[in-house]
Amino acid sequence: MVSIRGATTIEKNEEAEILSGTTELLKELIKHNNLDISKIIAIFFTCTEDITSAYPAKAARMLGLNNASLMCLQEMFVENSLNKCIRACVFYDDNIKQSVVKHIYINGATALRPDWSIV
Repeated sequence: MVSIRGATTIEKNEEAEILSGTTELLKELIKHNNLDISKIIAIFFTCTEDITSAYPAKAARMLGLNNASLMCLQEMFVENSLNKCIRACVFYDDNIKQSVVKHIYINGATALRPDWSIV
């Protein structure tokens, strides 16, 4: 099993934007890691405290991730941290090495890990 991390930001605390941003992030994680969604065991999502209009897990279900365990949690608040940020940690059941996993940071979240951004 490996873990794959990623993050994105959204502009507005609106359900459509939360779902769109989460969908974009998940699609990039799946594409860049060539994931078979049936091997995704679980995804833990965190959101900053300014995201309250929808659960990111809803976007995962809309993508067909119906057998994975999904958790939505609030990110720890740290002063001067990135706003409107959705993070994901995907637990994937395969024999790939952790060292070849491609973590994906997009939109404003590229500031968190420029070395993992796909810009």
